Amino acid sequence: MGRGIFYGYRIVAASIVIQMMYLGSVFTYGVLFPEFESEFGWSRASISGAASLNFFVLGLFGIVMGAATDRFGPRIVLTISGIIYAIGYILLHRVTTILELYLFYGILCGLGIAALEFATLSTVARWFIKRRGMMSGIVKAGAGVGQVVFPLVAAVLVTAYGWRHACLLIGIGVLIGLVAMAQIMRRDPAKLGLQPLGAEKIGGTATEHTAVGLNLKAVMAKQQFWILCLAKFSDMFCSFTIVIHIVPYGIDQGLAPSVAVAVLSTIGGCSIIGRISLGSAYDLLGAKRSLMICFALLLVSFILLQAITEPRLLFLFAVIYGIAHGGFFAIVSPSVADYFGTRSHGAIFGTVFFAGTLGGTIGPLLAGSIFDRTGNYEIAVMLLSGFAILGLLLASRLRPLTIANQ
Repeated sequence: MGRGIFYGYRIVAASIVIQMMYLGSVFTYGVLFPEFESEFGWSRASISGAASLNFFVLGLFGIVMGAATDRFGPRIVLTISGIIYAIGYILLHRVTTILELYLFYGILCGLGIAALEFATLSTVARWFIKRRGMMSGIVKAGAGVGQVVFPLVAAVLVTAYGWRHACLLIGIGVLIGLVAMAQIMRRDPAKLGLQPLGAEKIGGTATEHTAVGLNLKAVMAKQQFWILCLAKFSDMFCSFTIVIHIVPYGIDQGLAPSVAVAVLSTIGGCSIIGRISLGSAYDLLGAKRSLMICFALLLVSFILLQAITEPRLLFLFAVIYGIAHGGFFAIVSPSVADYFGTRSHGAIFGTVFFAGTLGGTIGPLLAGSIFDRTGNYEIAVMLLSGFAILGLLLASRLRPLTIANQ
């Protein structure tokens, strides 16, 4: 594979930064949430709706972005999507109406972030056979770092300059970082005359290793595909509901806004543990057991959330939930690659992720509506527990699949 540092590690490094900037800025929406509520008097359902629209657009266009990555490569796709995302975030500083919030954050940012998972993790899956789960976990750890750092930075910027200038500054920083890192990305080793890491142990050419597997039409006839889709729906229903609502939830429980933001950052920090540990463990455990561990941790966190009477125990919830949160995002790409191959990984991964974003669309909006009607999140947390149980049952149904080109 040539001398010097394997180029796949450069792909991983660039993907870490891309994930950090994208997901970190997404997490800052939880910081902006109470600012919108305070300044404009909008309901929590309305504010949550912009995030739900963002997730829906992400999922809908994620299928297209996954297929575009398969065809054109990640460099072009990430450059264009990064520019669109940054423009949407920059325009947030001009928001005066709920319609503008939906347009700038819901549609533009949703369209811009649509390539995130597929253009990075599909590319990593193509560059690594050996350590595929570990590398995916390390890349997703970048997202965890962003989820720790960005909300704290955003909170400081909001305090110092107001939320409008905070959005402007974050948007400019994201624009520079995303476009720069996109230039490092390459679709697969064959383009540089290399092989994926680990290919030398199983033989074959570079082209063969990046073209093995099922196409999207073929996987739709497989039970494993639909189990992964429904499981992703369940975990993202829970994940994005927590990300959007945990700050206002913490404030409702009596925490100071800065402390509630720290709970959100703790989730991001502990998600790094989940991304790396469960991503690395995936190489030994496989998709079924890894997914069951994530859903079990998720369920434990929600049981704890319902039992909490002391607001500061939300940090304990954040630790358990954060590990599960990170694990889910680390194992989905290698699961798709292991079950269905890498031939059409971007398109298949995009479709599975779209099923997830339907959950991410419905969850925050439904939780906001429940709060507006009842004045609390009790029913919403019970609903999240139900989806954690459903996901655990779905994961237990996964069975091995023999891959052949179709």
